[in-house]
Parts: sequence; C-alpha cells; structure tokens
Amino acid sequence: MRTEIVVIGGYGHVGGQICTLLSERFPGAVYAAGRNAARAEQFSESTGGRVKPMRIDAAEAFPAQQLRKVKLIVMCLDQQDTSFAEACIREGIHYIDITANIEFFRQMAQLNPGSRYNAAAVMSVGLAPGLTNLLAGEAVRSMDEVKQLDIGILLGLGDSHGQAAIEWTVDNLPAQFEVMQEGRNTRVDSYTDGLLTDWGADLGRRRAYRFPFADQQTLARTLGIPTVSTRLCFDSRAATAGIALLQKLGALRLLKGRRLRNLAIASFGRVRWGTERYAVKIEAAGLKDGAAARSEYVIQGLKEAEITARVAAVVAGAIYQEGNNKPGIHHLEQLFRLSLAPDRLSLQLQNQNPDTGSSGTISGISCWTRHT
Repeated sequence: MRTEIVVIGGYGHVGGQICTLLSERFPGAVYAAGRNAARAEQFSESTGGRVKPMRIDAAEAFPAQQLRKVKLIVMCLDQQDTSFAEACIREGIHYIDITANIEFFRQMAQLNPGSRYNAAAVMSVGLAPGLTNLLAGEAVRSMDEVKQLDIGILLGLGDSHGQAAIEWTVDNLPAQFEVMQEGRNTRVDSYTDGLLTDWGADLGRRRAYRFPFADQQTLARTLGIPTVSTRLCFDSRAATAGIALLQKLGALRLLKGRRLRNLAIASFGRVRWGTERYAVKIEAAGLKDGAAARSEYVIQGLKEAEITARVAAVVAGAIYQEGNNKPGIHHLEQLFRLSLAPDRLSLQLQNQNPDTGSSGTISGISCWTRHT
C-alpha cells in the first residue's frame, strides 16, 4: 500500500517549508529527499525526526523498489528531462512539480497523450506559475470570452530567495522567449515592453516588463486565450527601472558571461534592497453578454517562498487525501479552482463536492477583485 510522501529537494529553501507543512498534516509519512544524504539527515534532525531523510538522485535510474510505498512525490528541483516524472505516473505515484522552467513544461507537453498513466502529474504549482494560473481560470469563468490576459508579478528584493530562484532570475534577464499574441507564437526579449500596472492602494502603479514565466505559454493552450503575457517588476522602483535601462542599452547580454553572471547572483543573494512583499495580478479583457468586459484580480503578501510552499502543500495534501480520477499530465488550473476573500484564499479540487469545503485555505494575505 502506498502511503508515503517524498519531497525531492526537501531540505532546500522552499522544499524544507513544504516538508514541514506536510509533516504537520501527515505525521510519519513525509521524507525530505535529495542527492546529499548528509543534508537530508541534518534537516530531519532539525525537525525532531518528524520529517524523515532519504537519498534520491532524480538524474539516476528510477528507483522503483525504493519508492514502492510512495504515493506522492513533490519535485522542488529543476530537471534536464522528463524521464523521472513520467516514470512516477507510470508506476502509480502522483507527481507535483513547482518548477517555472518553460523548457521542462514544453517537454512534458510533448509526452505521448495516448500513453496509459496510472497517476496524475500536476504542473504549475506555486506563486507564478501557480496562483497566477488559478486567477486566470477564475477570470475565464467570469466572462463569455477572454481575448487578452496580462499577468503581473511583483517580487520583493528584501525577501530571502533560494539559490535556484536567484540563478533562474539572473539567467533569464537577457533571455529571448516566445509568447502567444493574437493566436501566433511571437518571439520577444526579456525585460522589454513595459506595462503600467495598478497593484492596489499600498503598492500603487508600477511598470512591469516581460519575463519568461511559463504560465503565459501554458495558459494560452489550457484556457484557449489568443494573447497572454507575463511581466515582472520589483518592489524597488529604482531597481526595476535600472534593469529596464540596462536592457535598453544592451548591457543585460553581458550576464551571459560567467563572471558577471556569478557577480549578479551573489549580489542578489547578499544585498537586501527592498521589502519581503510579493504580489500577483491578472487583468483579463474580453466579452460578457455581448459587451466589452474586464476582470482584475490581485493577491499580495509577504515572503514569496512561503506562499509557494503553502500552495504546494495544499495541492499535495489534496491529491494525497482525495486522490485524483484524472490520471495524466495537468496544470494546476485544470484540476483546481480558487476562491478569494479579502484576507485569505481557498483551493478546491474541481471534482470535489463543494459542500465538503475547500481542499485548503491560506490566510495572512490580501486579495481584491474588480469587474467592469
């Protein structure tokens, strides 16, 4: 019988928080796993043994025998290919991934849709992608047709970000990537095409710039929206404007060199230039009852890594407890719905009876919506 939960990268910045949250709900069932057995042991000791250690290298041959009692895996590490994820769902192990890597999503989408899988893989789990996907799903349900979706993400430079997140951000500052524009793939440069965004009374209006978050590509497909874009800004207006200027001058391409890249990563990791605030916003434009309509949704809070972990833990808990009658590969908005209150949000499996309540509630945040 499969009863265990394994968090790969479970002793890392986000993975450790996921392990702790899950161990509170499912004592004795949670393992922090990764390539470094000593770090897994050390983390286990720091939890008083509530989280158990396990050594797994997802790049090695799939350890089917080692995972014979595992019901759910949460992946907190970026991977080079999809072999581990596909092996999980073939073996009957549910799989959740918090990556924001566009290339990994593209590879997962190319897996044979006719293959027989015995469990569900859930992608786009976290803040962005994650809550942005769920907000987009609610925007689509609020209209008869959505023609354009603009996603905004604000991150605090005073927050404590994991090393992998910092490296991903720096590496994508000089990137080129594809977006869906009027139904066609269009290639754009990162940190260009600024859009002035209203984040609400506390944060005000700030300009955000294109960035290669994976939600803008997957949502165009899963929700059938012809134009989707995701933009990023920081709580420091000066830092946001400075990066945009460097892009305009062509200086961001210098980050492709190892020396400057490593210097930028070290600077992001050491210097606290702002606050711990984060925010995500969805602006949808389309039609309702034959007339032009707009919907806006905003979520604000503190500590981006914490909200990522909390979303992942709620999703993991729902899949672990409720199971899933849709084996195969899904993004979060295809399995879950989101409901908002001014100070909290709730996630619920789409196939769950509404009378039984939500799959999980996250409080301590600020939410607002506007429909015109």
